[in-house]
Amino acid sequence: MSPSVSGRRLRAAALASAALLLTGLLSGCSGSSSARDKKPHAAGSSAPAASTTPAAPDDAYRRWGLDKPLAAPPAPPATKLLQDVRPGGTPRTVRRIPTQDKVVFVTFDDGAEKDPEFLKMAKDLKLPFTMFLTDSISRAGSGYGYFDQLRALGNGVDNHTLTHPDLRTLSADAQRREICGQQDALEKRLGTRPALFRPPYGNYNDATLTAAGGCGVRALVLWEVTMQINDMRYAQSDKLRPGDIVLAHFRGPQELKGTSMTRMVTNMLRSIQRQGYTVARLEDYL
Repeated sequence: MSPSVSGRRLRAAALASAALLLTGLLSGCSGSSSARDKKPHAAGSSAPAASTTPAAPDDAYRRWGLDKPLAAPPAPPATKLLQDVRPGGTPRTVRRIPTQDKVVFVTFDDGAEKDPEFLKMAKDLKLPFTMFLTDSISRAGSGYGYFDQLRALGNGVDNHTLTHPDLRTLSADAQRREICGQQDALEKRLGTRPALFRPPYGNYNDATLTAAGGCGVRALVLWEVTMQINDMRYAQSDKLRPGDIVLAHFRGPQELKGTSMTRMVTNMLRSIQRQGYTVARLEDYL
C-alpha cells in the first residue's frame, strides 16, 4: 500500500472517531435536558414550587392605605338581640347594638356606585358590612350582579324599598308596596326573605312598622354615625361608642367631590382604628 493511501485512511478514521465523540456529547446533553424537564416545578419552570417558596407577607392593609390590619372582632354573643322578635310581629327599632365590645357595624345604602375597586378592597381586607339595597337604584348599570359578589364574601343584603321614597309621605298601602315589593324581589334573588329593613332617610311612622312586620321584617335598622368623605359625623357624641351602627352609601367621585369610594372607606377605617375599634358583622349580633 502506498504511503499516500495509508495517510488518507488514517485521516478518515480520525474524522469518523471525532464524529462519534461529537454525537455522544450532543446525545448526552439532550438526555440530561429531557430528564430535567420531567422533574415537577424545576428551577426556571413557569410553575413555581409552592413547597419551597416562602409565603408573601400579608400587606393588603398597606395597599388600601391603612397603618395596620383590621383587628379580628371578638366572638359574637350567644344571646341575639332579635331572638324574641317573632316573624309577623312589630319589628324592633335598632339604632345601636347593646354591647361592651369595642366594635362598630358598617352599613352601605342604596347601591348607586358599583366600583370594582371596592370589591377588591372588601375581599382583601375581609371587611364585614351589611347592604341595604333599593331596587330601582341597584338594578342600574351592572345591576345586582355586583352585590352578589359582595354577598359571596359573607356580607348581608337587606331591604331599602323599591324606589327610595320618604315613607312618611305615603299611605299605608303604598308603604306596603314599597317594602313588601323589595322583600319579594330579594327573596326571589337570594332564596331567603331579608330580616332587616332600613327606611330611606331614616323616616318612618307606625304604618311603616306595621307594613314591615307584615312582610317578615324583624328589625328596622337606623344609625348613630354617618360616614363623611374624610371622617365621620356622630349623632350623640364626638366619638365612637361600642355598638355604633355606621351609615355609608355606595357613592362615587361624582357625589364625593372627586373622591373615590375606596378612599372614603379608607378614611373611615383609619378613624375607626385610631379610636381603638374594629368592625364586626351586624347579623352576628342580631
